Amino acid sequence: MKVQRLIEKYKGLEGIWDAEGAELARQIFLQDLQQLDEPQPVKVPQFVAEYIEFKKKNNFHVYGAMRVIEDHYDKRVPEWFYEGNIEKFCLAWIFGYEVEEEKRYLVKVKGVNGYGCYLNKGLLSKEYFFESKNEIGGCRTKHTRKQLEDDDFGWVFDCEGIEIKEVEK
Repeated sequence: MKVQRLIEKYKGLEGIWDAEGAELARQIFLQDLQQLDEPQPVKVPQFVAEYIEFKKKNNFHVYGAMRVIEDHYDKRVPEWFYEGNIEKFCLAWIFGYEVEEEKRYLVKVKGVNGYGCYLNKGLLSKEYFFESKNEIGGCRTKHTRKQLEDDDFGWVFDCEGIEIKEVEK
């Protein structure tokens, strides 16, 4: 039986059941059935979302965007694509997507304890400095990898003197 036929069947049962809660159950069941036909957006990383938007804005079709993906300046895009995400890319292109939350990191100097051992960025001054791990007054202490790399701090991920801790946003 097709989903649409089931929807019509249960729409036609309005007011039939007298049992307590039956009408509410029918309405909830109808809502669930209607969602079966709705395509759900897939989750993609921010860099993939940016690629899709750029290609759509430049009038590419999905096949054209896939054909030139290896030439993209951000090599994370083709790496993600060829790691078993071709179908996910197509679904994101056609049905839409949600951007995955990027991992965030606290960056701490190893062997230093106390107030000034965490990497902070002043959001107004755009300067980095070491202070507490608490985000107060226009400072960011939880950084994404991309934020750190864009500001030439990508080296912290490879430095033995730096401790990186993944945290919740």
